[in-house]
Amino acid sequence: MSQIVVLGGGFGGVVAATELRKKLGKEHKIIIIDKKQDHLFTPSLLWLIVDERKPEKIQRSLNVLNKKGIEYLNADVQKINPVKKTVITSTGELIYDYLIISLGAEIVRDIMPGYRDGINFYCLKGAEVLRDELKRFEGGKVAVVIASTPFKCPAAPYEAAFLIDAYLVKRGIKDKTDIAIYTPETLPMPVAGPVLGSAVKEMLERRGISFNPGRKLISMEGKELSFEGGERVKADLIAWIPPHRAPAVVKDSGLTNESGWIPIDGKTMKTQFDGVYAIGDITANKLPSGMMLPKAGVFAHGQAEVVAHNIAVEIKQTGELKEFDGQGSCFLELGHGYAGFASGNFYADPKPVVILKNPGKMWHWGKVAFEKWWLWKWF
Repeated sequence: MSQIVVLGGGFGGVVAATELRKKLGKEHKIIIIDKKQDHLFTPSLLWLIVDERKPEKIQRSLNVLNKKGIEYLNADVQKINPVKKTVITSTGELIYDYLIISLGAEIVRDIMPGYRDGINFYCLKGAEVLRDELKRFEGGKVAVVIASTPFKCPAAPYEAAFLIDAYLVKRGIKDKTDIAIYTPETLPMPVAGPVLGSAVKEMLERRGISFNPGRKLISMEGKELSFEGGERVKADLIAWIPPHRAPAVVKDSGLTNESGWIPIDGKTMKTQFDGVYAIGDITANKLPSGMMLPKAGVFAHGQAEVVAHNIAVEIKQTGELKEFDGQGSCFLELGHGYAGFASGNFYADPKPVVILKNPGKMWHWGKVAFEKWWLWKWF
């Protein structure tokens, strides 16, 4: 009998645990650990901020996994020992044969002076606060601010700006509002290449949303944004993406490298430790271009399927191993019932080959359908 422990109940963790359960007999134990009781479908937070979703509609209880033969443990991961193959949680110690780390990226707000003046819409509570602020908003400057890179879901800040713009048009106060994006990036989603980035920039400009690249945020006290180099900008409403980092338990366990993330083999998701895999946002996955694979749910999902397959092959000693091929796709919500769709090979050499489809209503409804399918499929 093998015991497989999955850390994290996000996209990658849920897919990995579910796929393993399908592929392995009941004599093999699969445990998934998360300190949260609910899985949050984070892409839909963008719709929530413009009052198009309710919180209960985009969450599912992780307890459902118990009915599938997966043991869900509601606990905090406190220590990982990849040499002894143990995990210590707030409820006790576990020994594993295989470990899949899918703890995601941790959002760190309080290292930024004035962080309370900004609204972090990358979490449920913050998205609800931003929704309520937008309902009360009567005009002024809205700043969408990316504090630092890397951050998860690279398209989300731009989708937020488009959706806020459409929402304010609907409320009839667009002419009283300026929307601006501030980012340390040179172009939107730079890892996808200059063609895609320039296309998104042009779409922003056509909507009257200003794009301000190369801005490294230092503080935002009193709703005044301060950037490296001395630039200061006043805003009436700040929606921001705080700095991201790997959870402390991962760093303390000696799993990370100088990047602060877990280095992996990009095809197998193996780490330097035997039987230990890492998937999704927590990884440092260097591309041929020298940039890192974006932190996005689509990659966590694809990596999870490959890892689950290969662990099952190794345990059953039958079948052929698979490799993750770097294929990824992303909807780009534009508001007004329209969206774009980008897809391509991020492992292409010398640089990713990503194509952005022309925006249309079809892609918006595709994203709606994907939300419903994902929550039905995995829960």
